[in-house]
Amino acid sequence: MSDETVEESGRYPFREIEKTWQVRWADASVHRAENESSRPKHYVLVMFPYPSGSGLHVGHCKNYVPGDVAARFKSMQGFNVLNPMGWDAFGQPAEQDAIKNGVNPRQIVPKLAEIYKKQLDILGVSYDWSREINTTSPEYYRWNQWIFLKLFEKGLAYRDFAPVNWCDNDKTVLANEEVVDGKCWRCGSVVQKRPLAQWKFKITAYADKLIEGLDKINWAEGVKTQQREWIGRSEGAEVDFAVMASPNPDNGEPKVENSESGSPLLGLGDKITVFTTRPDTLWGATFMVLSPEHPLVSQITTPEQKSSIESYISEAAKKSEADRTDDTKEKTGVFTGAYAVNPVNDAKVPIWIADYVLTGYGTGAIMAVPAHDQRDFEFARKYNLEIKVVVQPEGEKLDGATLDAAWPGDGTMASSGVIDGIPAGKGEGESVKAAIVHLATLGAGRGKIQFRLRDWLISRQRYWGTPIPIVHCLACGIVPVPESELPVVLPDIEEYRPGPDGRSPLSTVPEFVNCACPKCGGKAERETDTMAGAMDSSWYFLRFADPKNSERAFDTKIANDWMPIDTYIGGREHAVGHLLYCRFFTKFLHELGLCDADEPAASLKNQGMLNAYTPILSGTDKAIKPEEFVHYPREDWIAAYNQNKKPIPAERYVELDGVKSVEPIEVEFSWLKMSKSKKTAVTPDEMAEKYGADALRLYILFEAPFESDIQWSEERMNGTFRFLGRVWDIIMNVIEGSPSPDNAPDPSNGGPDKESEVRALRRKTHQSIAKVTDDLENFRFNTAVSALMILSESLRKFVNAGGTSHPAAREAAEALVLLLAPMAPHLADELWSRLGAEGFLYRTDWPKSDPALAAEDELTVVVQINGKLRDKLVVPAGTSREEQEAAALASEKIQSDLSCLTVRKVIVVPGKLVNIVAN
Repeated sequence: MSDETVEESGRYPFREIEKTWQVRWADASVHRAENESSRPKHYVLVMFPYPSGSGLHVGHCKNYVPGDVAARFKSMQGFNVLNPMGWDAFGQPAEQDAIKNGVNPRQIVPKLAEIYKKQLDILGVSYDWSREINTTSPEYYRWNQWIFLKLFEKGLAYRDFAPVNWCDNDKTVLANEEVVDGKCWRCGSVVQKRPLAQWKFKITAYADKLIEGLDKINWAEGVKTQQREWIGRSEGAEVDFAVMASPNPDNGEPKVENSESGSPLLGLGDKITVFTTRPDTLWGATFMVLSPEHPLVSQITTPEQKSSIESYISEAAKKSEADRTDDTKEKTGVFTGAYAVNPVNDAKVPIWIADYVLTGYGTGAIMAVPAHDQRDFEFARKYNLEIKVVVQPEGEKLDGATLDAAWPGDGTMASSGVIDGIPAGKGEGESVKAAIVHLATLGAGRGKIQFRLRDWLISRQRYWGTPIPIVHCLACGIVPVPESELPVVLPDIEEYRPGPDGRSPLSTVPEFVNCACPKCGGKAERETDTMAGAMDSSWYFLRFADPKNSERAFDTKIANDWMPIDTYIGGREHAVGHLLYCRFFTKFLHELGLCDADEPAASLKNQGMLNAYTPILSGTDKAIKPEEFVHYPREDWIAAYNQNKKPIPAERYVELDGVKSVEPIEVEFSWLKMSKSKKTAVTPDEMAEKYGADALRLYILFEAPFESDIQWSEERMNGTFRFLGRVWDIIMNVIEGSPSPDNAPDPSNGGPDKESEVRALRRKTHQSIAKVTDDLENFRFNTAVSALMILSESLRKFVNAGGTSHPAAREAAEALVLLLAPMAPHLADELWSRLGAEGFLYRTDWPKSDPALAAEDELTVVVQINGKLRDKLVVPAGTSREEQEAAALASEKIQSDLSCLTVRKVIVVPGKLVNIVAN
């Protein structure tokens, strides 16, 4: 749509209106929240962004716009609304963008944040910018360090040497949540396993509390289910298997006799501990499997197996966690040459390693019961290992030698010593309890509750992050930096890129590294790892309550006044990352007495995605960037593909070992998440300039339900633009034709003098108020916009019938503007002002529906015979049950259909339904 078209049509001057009101709102600080207010509080928070690339695209509006609608709506309802914004600017996204552009992240982050802020202002979002925070500011990350020290003080922050997820492309360690299908969430490179000393937070100590807390928060069940499964609470037993010596030990370890089995053991106290939810099947455990990384592997492997074991370990290190645990792939393993002793029957059990067992899960070792676990069954069949049945299903007699598959069901214990004949079942079954008692008697095991959840890895070998406030002293070991010396400031360095050895760039800065030990005063070195970016967002909602506090992370009273977040908005993809971490932090800070809330958000809303039509490699879901193509006539290809859905021949550039070439490919198109990296992004600036920010806002709200995905179409932006133009015209007609809101209708000018027409408009006005109010309360934005379209059309017809000066038109016009205010705030404030009102709609009272005026004069009643529709009746509102039944039975159509039937019963739902039961 051209500018000339807009001007020539006389439609509303959206550019002038939007710029004017954005300035007025800012000058009056109209969106500023008050820490102390007589109004009830409502805290609205949209997950804050990490600024990167070229700024926002319209896909980001899918959460920012609804969040703003919620804030404006609550303010008009009389709430003191906190709706803050800031920048999650530490971490990989900002750093990778800086590396890509060849600048220091210190220089690029402020510029990117400024771009984002400008774009959000263009959208008319009602943020309280006086509370803006930037996580890269020492004033903010000082409190990251303070929280770290509190966790350290409580034994919840610790250093551990363990295999980690390593992205060789980004030269950094990734948390488990940052590994998607075995690849780095950011760059897509295959993730490897590397052993490194890492800092972790003991989130596992809060596992039970994290599960229990889910019952008292209003979050989507899908998100809560994901968290429960990720935490993975399991009840069972830990079992100790003594390790036997190899036939020809060459490591000089002494042999020790086992008091029960008489088997020689490798060293004093060597054992393998496993966790199992089915300790009752121990009598069927015929082999053990260790993860390739298990610390005992090198000690127990026999000389004959050493070469095979080392080769297997090397190959396993190259595989992603997803590959290793893929149940569809054939399981592989290598025998160590060593054996263990099954504690319940003294059986000699071979010890294998296999990559489907992971060190980070449980103990990194499993007892294999192939008769009753399909994975173990397949492994046993492949390597010709014993299969022993210990649970017999009712009415059958299974034999391990002839089994076609594992039997995982219930039954009766068999060949199981002291628990023979006991009913076998999962979980807290009788056989499980009996087995745990027996293990305790033997001193070989104990009841145990275990979690799938692993401790939170927070170390990053990167420059752009919060320095970890720890000093390493040769004399004193690990020493925390005193609180009085915080913040440990991130130095300004030239070479911020990670080195090929994986060490943090900070390790190359002597003036940062070298320091005095706070404990003994001797020479020491600072920790050079920085904190993961998730640290910043795990408590930022508390800082927003009191962002300028230089003495504390936040004032407890102020935090208690605002917390918990009333409406939190963000993507479902954060279910087991950010949303889990911020719950952990809130519970920890609650236990320190710093806030009353022990959950961060009472209500969580998950928005859908905004998808763009994206070229993909035929037969895959892999997107192809435009610059990869030799030739890319996008519109022609889309037209051709949409016509017959056949792949399109194309060519793209490829580079292998530094040599560039061209390869033939076939291209299809798919709706994928709008992305700057895929070059499918459309900016809100562009759309606001062409159609106006209010039109873009309404498009986002109207195109699909909040939680559903949108397929981006600029063409459909015309629909919301035209609607706003009609609203402008209708309201301006009412303003120009209504010198006084008290004017009576003048029948002589052809106006709607019939009482029924006036009553119909007033009814629609009050019905719309009730409908939009309920829709906004429940995030049904698309149907709220639809209701406004219906109201505006009713008003247009009334005005066109000559009712411009009627009070009912004025009432409907004012209601339409008020209801439109949260969704299209620029136009609404302009029209409100032109209607003669003062002040800002953000502080104006929300309209109230009068039930008497909203009630229908007449109702349509469905008449059924034996549940099948036979007629419809129009009856006056308030018709009694008896009158409704009589009207249905008096209907000529119903009488005809009942002519050969006998009425047995009549069911009446007043105002809705009459169902006649007859035969």
